[in-house]
Amino acid sequence: MRSDNSQLTHVGIIMDGNGRWARSRGLPRIDGHKAAEKSIHEAVEYCGEIGVEYLTLFAFSTENWKRPKAEVSFIMFLLSRFIKNNIDNLDNKDVKIRATGRLDDLPAKPRADLDAAITRTESNQGLNLILALSYGGRAEIVDAVKRIADDIKAGSKSMMDISEKSISSRMYLPDVPDPDLIIRTSGEKRFSNFLLWESAYSELYFTNTLWPDFRRKHLQEAFADYGSRRRRFGDIGGN
Repeated sequence: MRSDNSQLTHVGIIMDGNGRWARSRGLPRIDGHKAAEKSIHEAVEYCGEIGVEYLTLFAFSTENWKRPKAEVSFIMFLLSRFIKNNIDNLDNKDVKIRATGRLDDLPAKPRADLDAAITRTESNQGLNLILALSYGGRAEIVDAVKRIADDIKAGSKSMMDISEKSISSRMYLPDVPDPDLIIRTSGEKRFSNFLLWESAYSELYFTNTLWPDFRRKHLQEAFADYGSRRRRFGDIGGN
């Protein structure tokens, strides 16, 4: 059975290439992060228009904390600025802001701004915009296993209760369906620790376009490519 855009429930994007975009223009890396905001706007608007229910943006990984402190601080500043500058528009468009990751690692100001945006939009019924912040797929699996271990220690679960379903139910956002499509920009062809558990049967799309240059037309190309595929979910008998 062929896919089509109407079947795209959850799209994940690994937003890669900000640094290279800036370097190719002789600019500091932070200018690449600034330029990326336009791409986020277009992705949110287009996904909302065509009825995508969930859009997860890989904004900051657990590994990104190892970057220079000045760059990390600027990214956290941009997070707060993005929320402040766009919360009214996102709320008016019925976008529901959510987040996934080890959010307690975030500095106080961006964490407070994020929490306020989540609270303000929690009753919205449109696109779920999920920001992956201090997120790592391996970390998420480790945290899920720890929750199961706590349940076993407390006596509410036993080893026999461990299953794919029980692990999935302890992920950061267990109500969110697995992504149908994961897009990575900048020409790299790897997951980089993004949604490792959830992406077991996701379709993958790679583009050479750097994230700050990524626009609606590039999303349309990715979705058209997805629509031409046949999803089998491991069924070798499929055609």
